[in-house]
Amino acid sequence: MSGTLTVAAPPAERTEPRESWAAVCALAAFEARRLLTSVTVIVGFVVYIAWVVWRAQDYADGYPALQDADRATQSGPLLVGLAVLLAVNQAVLRSRRRGTEGHFGVLVMGRDRRTVAHVLSLLPAVLLTAMCVAAQFGAQALKSTAVGHGSVGELLVGPLTVLLFGAVGVLLARLVGSAFAAPLLIVVFLFLFVLGAAAVGGGTRWLSPSVSEASSNVLPSDLIDRPAAWHALYLAALALSLALLAVLLGGSRAWTVRTLFVVTVALTVLGGVAQGQGVSAATTAARERATAHPEQVQTCVERGGSRYCAFPEWRARTADWASVVEQVRSLAGGQAHDQRVLVRQRVDARYGLEGDSAIPPSRAAGQVTVGTSWGGNRVPEFSAAVAGVLVAGDETAASELCDGRVVTVMWLALAWESDPLTQLRHVRLDDSVTGAAIVLSPTEPLPMTEGQTTVVRELLERPRAEVEAKVKSRWAELTSPKVTTERVAELLGVQAKVKADSCE
Repeated sequence: MSGTLTVAAPPAERTEPRESWAAVCALAAFEARRLLTSVTVIVGFVVYIAWVVWRAQDYADGYPALQDADRATQSGPLLVGLAVLLAVNQAVLRSRRRGTEGHFGVLVMGRDRRTVAHVLSLLPAVLLTAMCVAAQFGAQALKSTAVGHGSVGELLVGPLTVLLFGAVGVLLARLVGSAFAAPLLIVVFLFLFVLGAAAVGGGTRWLSPSVSEASSNVLPSDLIDRPAAWHALYLAALALSLALLAVLLGGSRAWTVRTLFVVTVALTVLGGVAQGQGVSAATTAARERATAHPEQVQTCVERGGSRYCAFPEWRARTADWASVVEQVRSLAGGQAHDQRVLVRQRVDARYGLEGDSAIPPSRAAGQVTVGTSWGGNRVPEFSAAVAGVLVAGDETAASELCDGRVVTVMWLALAWESDPLTQLRHVRLDDSVTGAAIVLSPTEPLPMTEGQTTVVRELLERPRAEVEAKVKSRWAELTSPKVTTERVAELLGVQAKVKADSCE
C-alpha cells in the first residue's frame, strides 16, 4: 500500500518588516499634513502672524534693541503651542474616538511606532514657528536704527515651546483616553501662566516655557545675563523626555528608547538646575560699574562742538542725539547758543531687567543724560533735558525749576518740532495741553503750572521765527532766576491771565 507523503509548505516570507520605519515616516507625513490643516492650528497661526505683523509696525518706536527683540518673539508661539497641543491630542485619540483602535493590530506598525509618528508630525509646525520667529526678529535686525545683539537661545524658545506643548498633547493621549483632558489642561495652564506667574520668583520661574521681564529697562546685551542657552536646553530636553515617555507608554520595549529617555531626563535636570543659578558675580560687578561709572565702559565722539558718550552698542545713535542738541541750541540766545554740552548715556543696571529705578539728575555743569531707549516720546523728553541744562546750567538745577524759566525751557524743547503741540502732549504725563502737569525727562520730571502751560501753548501756536527773535533778544531776563511766568509772558508778547507761580 502506497501512501502520499504530505509536507507542510514553508511560511511565506514577509516582503516588508512588521516594524517598517518607512511606514512610520509615511504616517508622520500624513498626520503632519492633517495637523497643519486642522482648524485649531490654522487659527492659532493666523492669530500669531497677525499679532506679529501688528506689533512690528511700531515696535520700540522704530529704534529696536535686538537684545530685547529676541525676547519679544517668545509670547506669540504660546498660542500656537496650545493649538498644537489640542490638535495632536485629538489626532492620537482619533482611533479610540472612532472605534478603530482594534483594527490597528493588523498593520505593519505597533502602537509605539504610531506614537513615534505622531511625535514626528509635530516637526513641520515647529519649523513653521521657527520661520515666523526668524521673520519677526529679522524684520527688526534689518532696520538701520537697530542696536545690540540678539541671542540664539532666546530665539529658540518659541519653536521649542511648540515642540514641548505638542509632546504634552501626545503624552496626555497615552495617559488619558478622554478628549476633554486636553482642553481642561489648557485652561489650567492659562490660569497658572496668567495668574500664577507673578507669584513665582527666583530660579523657579525658569521652569515655565517663557520668562518675561516686566521692566522697561533696555540694558547693554552683556549686562542682561539671562540663562538663555540653559533654558533652551531645558525646554528641548523636557520636550524629548515627554515624547519618549509617550512612546514607552505606547508599548515600546526597545533599549534605545529607554536609554534616550534616561539621557533626556538627565539633561532636563541639568538645564533646569543650571538656569536657576542666578546672576554671576562678574555680571553684578559690571552692572554696578555701568551704573555708577559709565565713563569707564563708554566710547565718546565729538559732534558739532559737543561730546557724546554712549555704551558701545549705542554709538550709532549719537548722530540722532546730536541732531536734537543742535536744534535746541539753535533756538537759544546768549552764551547758550554756542554752549558745549556733554551728552552721556546712563542706565540703572544694578537690578537687571527687573529694575525700573529712576536715574538721578547729574550735578555736572553742561551734562545731559540720555537713556537707552529712543524714538517716540523719548525724543521730546531728551529735548526737554537739553533745554533745561542750557537754561539752568545742570540737570539738578533744571529739575528744581518752578518759575517762568519753565516756559523758556519748554519752548526751546518743542519749537523746532514739525508738530510742537502734539509733542507737548506726548512729553506730559497726562497727555494734555491744558492745566498743570508733569513733564517727563530722562531723569527727574519737571512740573508745569497751568499758567506756564497756557503761555507755552500760545507760543507754540505762533510762527517760530517771530518767537525766536524775542527769545534771543531777551535771553538774559528770560533765564534769570526767579523770573515770573507773568513777566515771561509779557516779554514774549503773550496776552493771557497767568496765576502766580507756585513751587509747592
